[in-house]
Amino acid sequence: MSKKNIKELVDRYIAVSFSVTKQAESLIRKQIGSDLTSDQHYTLRYINQVDTCTSSELAEVFDVKKSAITAIINRLFEKGLIKRTRDENDRRVVYLTLTEKGQTLFSETEQRVHKLVESFITKFDEQEIKQFIDTYEKLNDVLLDVQKNNE
Repeated sequence: MSKKNIKELVDRYIAVSFSVTKQAESLIRKQIGSDLTSDQHYTLRYINQVDTCTSSELAEVFDVKKSAITAIINRLFEKGLIKRTRDENDRRVVYLTLTEKGQTLFSETEQRVHKLVESFITKFDEQEIKQFIDTYEKLNDVLLDVQKNNE
């Protein structure tokens, strides 16, 4: 592949990646509503998936500083959406879980987000969407490898 072709493909990738990310985040934010920020929703989503985690785990998963996670956790705690439980053997360790209110709000927002994604994912035939998701997952793996090698 020539350098000109590579440059054109890189430019197309950057343009479409920016546009898709911007549009998707905007649409998802509208579905989440004013009760949560996107970061808070993704945090609730992760806690819901794993059931229990620590703030250090969240910081690692989201690749942000612990202070950023602490701010999100504090807001979620103040809203009554998560609870903190200290480890009985090591009081420095705090486990985070969703409260009933947190589970309810997450479930409601997640249903709206699923409906949104379904509305555009069904514009593709099954083979197209499977191939797209496979390729997107491969891109994610490549990006994770690049990041790991740059640390």
